[in-house]
Amino acid sequence: MAAAVAGTLLLAPAAAQSPSMAMLGTLQTGQWDIRYREGSAATRLCVRTGREFIQLKHGGAGACSRFVVEDAPGMVTVQYTCRGNGYGRTSIRRETPALVQIESQGIADGQPFALTAEARRTGACR
Repeated sequence: MAAAVAGTLLLAPAAAQSPSMAMLGTLQTGQWDIRYREGSAATRLCVRTGREFIQLKHGGAGACSRFVVEDAPGMVTVQYTCRGNGYGRTSIRRETPALVQIESQGIADGQPFALTAEARRTGACR
């Protein structure tokens, strides 16, 4: 039993390490068009790191905390909380370095949201 407890203690720090979300770093930087499946107008986003896709409904909300749920080579799922402004859970699936599928749901400005979108790189940021 002591060996099992010691093994658990040795593994705890490694489990606490934050995943890197490396897949987002494989996406091409530049201007991306986001087309929402529910029919709302397409938007443009200047992507520098790929992390811009995580909080589409909480854009620019710098005070949000994030927890990585899944960090796979082709997909990232992140749950985030923006104090006083809601929360969300976003999954980003890479099809190519210039094409991703996005699913996100949560609460923004006191209202629930759910979205599915396709984002495609269109060129350099303007």
